[in-house]
Amino acid sequence: MKRTWTIIGVADVARSLKWYQSLFGQPETPPAHDDFGQIIDSDGTVLLCLHQWGAHEHPPLTSPNHAQPGNGLLLFFRVDDFSEALPRARALVTRLEEEPHVSPNTGTMEFALRDPDGYYVMISALAAA
Repeated sequence: MKRTWTIIGVADVARSLKWYQSLFGQPETPPAHDDFGQIIDSDGTVLLCLHQWGAHEHPPLTSPNHAQPGNGLLLFFRVDDFSEALPRARALVTRLEEEPHVSPNTGTMEFALRDPDGYYVMISALAAA
Protein backbone atom coordinates (compact mmCIF):
# COMPACT_ATOMS: atom_id res chain seq x y z
CA MET A 1 0.00 0.00 0.00
CA LYS A 2 1.21 3.50 -0.79
CA ARG A 3 0.12 6.75 0.82
CA THR A 4 0.66 10.31 -0.30
CA TRP A 5 1.60 12.87 2.29
CA THR A 6 0.68 16.19 0.75
CA ILE A 7 2.65 19.01 2.41
CA ILE A 8 1.68 22.64 2.01
CA GLY A 9 3.50 25.75 3.18
CA VAL A 10 1.55 27.81 5.72
CA ALA A 11 2.17 31.02 7.64
CA ASP A 12 0.89 29.73 11.00
CA VAL A 13 0.84 25.96 11.58
CA ALA A 14 -1.34 26.10 14.71
CA ARG A 15 -3.95 28.33 13.00
CA SER A 16 -4.05 26.16 9.87
CA LEU A 17 -4.23 22.95 11.91
CA LYS A 18 -7.19 24.31 13.87
CA TRP A 19 -8.86 25.46 10.63
CA TYR A 20 -8.60 22.06 8.93
CA GLN A 21 -9.60 20.18 12.10
CA SER A 22 -12.71 22.35 12.28
CA LEU A 23 -13.47 21.82 8.57
CA PHE A 24 -13.25 18.04 8.98
CA GLY A 25 -15.10 17.95 12.32
CA GLN A 26 -12.08 16.67 14.22
CA PRO A 27 -11.22 17.43 17.82
CA GLU A 28 -8.83 20.34 18.18
CA THR A 29 -5.29 19.23 19.01
CA PRO A 30 -2.06 21.22 18.97
CA PRO A 31 0.56 20.60 16.27
CA ALA A 32 3.42 18.25 17.09
CA HIS A 33 5.88 21.09 16.47
CA ASP A 34 5.65 24.86 16.04
CA ASP A 35 6.68 24.49 12.39
CA PHE A 36 4.96 21.22 11.40
CA GLY A 37 1.56 19.62 11.95
CA GLN A 38 -0.56 16.86 10.44
CA ILE A 39 -4.25 16.42 9.82
CA ILE A 40 -4.82 12.75 10.65
CA ASP A 41 -7.99 10.73 10.02
CA SER A 42 -9.51 8.56 12.76
CA ASP A 43 -7.84 5.47 11.26
CA GLY A 44 -4.38 7.08 11.44
CA THR A 45 -4.18 8.05 7.77
CA VAL A 46 -2.36 11.33 7.21
CA LEU A 47 -4.67 13.58 5.19
CA LEU A 48 -2.51 16.71 5.00
CA CYS A 49 0.78 18.02 6.39
CA LEU A 50 1.25 21.67 7.29
CA HIS A 51 4.77 23.09 7.11
CA GLN A 52 5.72 26.59 8.20
CA TRP A 53 7.16 28.69 5.40
CA GLY A 54 10.95 28.98 5.74
CA ALA A 55 11.48 26.22 8.31
CA HIS A 56 14.14 23.61 7.58
CA GLU A 57 15.30 25.22 4.32
CA HIS A 58 13.24 22.98 2.02
CA PRO A 59 13.63 24.72 -1.38
CA PRO A 60 9.93 24.82 -2.40
CA LEU A 61 8.86 25.88 1.10
CA THR A 62 11.23 28.81 1.65
CA SER A 63 8.71 31.59 1.12
CA PRO A 64 5.23 32.20 -0.25
CA ASN A 65 6.74 35.19 -2.07
CA HIS A 66 8.51 32.98 -4.63
CA ALA A 67 5.21 31.93 -6.19
CA GLN A 68 1.53 32.46 -5.57
CA PRO A 69 0.47 30.00 -2.82
CA GLY A 70 -1.95 27.48 -4.20
CA ASN A 71 -1.24 28.22 -7.87
CA GLY A 72 -1.37 24.90 -9.71
CA LEU A 73 -2.63 23.06 -6.65
CA LEU A 74 -6.12 21.90 -5.78
CA LEU A 75 -6.61 20.23 -2.41
CA PHE A 76 -9.42 17.77 -3.14
CA PHE A 77 -10.95 15.86 -0.23
CA ARG A 78 -13.67 13.20 -0.42
CA VAL A 79 -15.73 13.17 2.78
CA ASP A 80 -18.32 10.77 4.12
CA ASP A 81 -20.12 13.54 6.05
CA PHE A 82 -20.77 16.09 3.28
CA SER A 83 -23.98 17.49 4.82
CA GLU A 84 -22.14 18.16 8.09
CA ALA A 85 -19.01 19.50 6.35
CA LEU A 86 -20.92 22.25 4.55
CA PRO A 87 -22.02 24.21 7.66
CA ARG A 88 -18.57 23.71 9.20
CA ALA A 89 -17.04 25.22 6.06
CA ARG A 90 -19.47 28.13 6.02
CA ALA A 91 -18.47 28.93 9.62
CA LEU A 92 -14.81 29.20 8.57
CA VAL A 93 -15.10 31.63 5.64
CA THR A 94 -17.10 34.67 4.64
CA ARG A 95 -18.01 33.08 1.31
CA LEU A 96 -17.51 29.83 -0.53
CA GLU A 97 -15.51 29.86 -3.76
CA GLU A 98 -18.04 27.45 -5.28
CA GLU A 99 -21.48 26.83 -3.83
CA PRO A 100 -22.61 23.20 -3.46
CA HIS A 101 -23.39 21.57 -6.79
CA VAL A 102 -23.23 18.19 -8.48
CA SER A 103 -19.94 17.73 -10.30
CA PRO A 104 -20.45 16.56 -13.88
CA ASN A 105 -17.13 14.72 -13.62
CA THR A 106 -17.67 12.70 -10.43
CA GLY A 107 -21.46 12.77 -10.07
CA THR A 108 -21.00 13.82 -6.44
CA MET A 109 -21.95 16.95 -4.53
CA GLU A 110 -19.06 19.31 -3.99
CA PHE A 111 -18.17 22.84 -2.91
CA ALA A 112 -14.97 24.85 -2.63
CA LEU A 113 -13.44 27.34 -0.23
CA ARG A 114 -10.07 28.98 0.46
CA ASP A 115 -8.00 28.10 3.51
CA PRO A 116 -6.23 30.79 5.60
CA ASP A 117 -3.19 30.70 3.29
CA GLY A 118 -5.19 31.00 0.07
CA TYR A 119 -5.17 27.36 -1.00
CA TYR A 120 -8.21 26.24 -2.98
CA VAL A 121 -9.93 23.42 -1.07
CA MET A 122 -12.56 21.28 -2.78
CA ILE A 123 -14.83 19.16 -0.59
CA SER A 124 -16.60 16.34 -2.41
CA ALA A 125 -19.15 13.84 -1.14
CA LEU A 126 -17.87 10.29 -1.05
CA ALA A 127 -21.12 8.88 -2.45
CA ALA A 128 -22.86 9.93 -5.67
CA ALA A 129 -25.66 12.49 -5.41
